[in-house]
Amino acid sequence: MAALFVTGAGTDIGKTHVACALITALRARGMAVDAFKPVLSGFDPNDLASSDAGRLAAALGRPEAWAAIAPRRFRAPLSPPTAAALEGETLALDDLVADGRARMGAADGLLLIEGAGGVMSPLTETATNLDLMAALRAPVLLVVGSYLGALSHALTALVALRARGLTVAAVVMSESQNAPDLDQTGASLKAFETEAPVFLAPRGAAWTADALADLILA
Repeated sequence: MAALFVTGAGTDIGKTHVACALITALRARGMAVDAFKPVLSGFDPNDLASSDAGRLAAALGRPEAWAAIAPRRFRAPLSPPTAAALEGETLALDDLVADGRARMGAADGLLLIEGAGGVMSPLTETATNLDLMAALRAPVLLVVGSYLGALSHALTALVALRARGLTVAAVVMSESQNAPDLDQTGASLKAFETEAPVFLAPRGAAWTADALADLILA
């Protein structure tokens, strides 16, 4: 596996938390790993440490690499095409695909590509994360929530991914705040999702992605 695309069933669902934990676990096992965020909106240059790019760079042990991880950055916490338009820029799918392929070709080890928002979140005025994933053809790590209604969102995302011929390497259920019991909700998801392994990620920094890393390395 040369690359893994980390996407979510929705926005602010825990993609970066899961990606950082996986990077840490893989590095602990001696695996070369890198990260790439094709588009980042809501970027505050005065708060690098809290940004997705800053967090990924810190997990890699290269805090100075945040700019290379997220070369297309926009300040407004809006969808990428809207945030880009506010800064006089227009995002094009062909450019994002070219960026992704270039990074995949140059990566030394596993490249984690983190999308913006959910599977069907817009990346350009006419394209979604799913369109980018379909073009890059990397296996997918789907991060879902555990809130009421998350099962429907997770299963819908899985149908959409597989309808485009994408391989779902694994699903991580990231525990949502004030949500139903994680183990119970996870068991329900596992009853429906029998093709890809499902991992549970409790809230808090103590969660590790050791089992997920072992799967990736197997």
